[in-house]
Amino acid sequence: MKQSAIALLAACALATGCATPAYVSPVEVTRFVGNTPAFLGQGTINITSAAGDDADSLAFTVYADAVQQELQSLGYRVVTKNGGQVAIVDIDAYIEDGEGRRSPVGVGVGGGTGSYGSGVGVGVGINLNSLGGPPPESIERQLFVAIKSSEGGANLWEGRASMTATSNSDYASETAAAQRIVDALFEQFPGVSGETISVE
Repeated sequence: MKQSAIALLAACALATGCATPAYVSPVEVTRFVGNTPAFLGQGTINITSAAGDDADSLAFTVYADAVQQELQSLGYRVVTKNGGQVAIVDIDAYIEDGEGRRSPVGVGVGGGTGSYGSGVGVGVGINLNSLGGPPPESIERQLFVAIKSSEGGANLWEGRASMTATSNSDYASETAAAQRIVDALFEQFPGVSGETISVE
């Protein structure tokens, strides 16, 4: 499903003559830091999908790759399994059409990885009538990442980020959107616990 949706999205993104200007929101980011921040940014870590997400999907791979790059830049050594810590990645998405109707995209169902509710994630919007007709669809992408000890216990860190972009914008591409969201999520890691920031 994801591959066909992304293919349609790419076709829309390449269309010319869209009458409606493209829109991209700031990335809204909230992080929570656990009681042992000294353990963050060091040692080995493996990346896994939240329960219900498809770890083999193209969308998950794009986000997991972006998260891996960030974790490595923070000082982690990313391993394929059995790390000292684990990063749980959850993605989801919603499409809002030009008339305000909002519907989810079946990227995956949240697995309750965070203390503030269901998981969040990645979205794909498709505007098949970009040459003059209705306004382009808006794509709301959401990402949630939790870092914890592989032995279990409370999360060492967790963060969520979301952004909205129209399907005629540069961020209609999953790769571009993933990089922007992940960059914002890990900006000035670990961040101020409980604070919500907007990243342009």
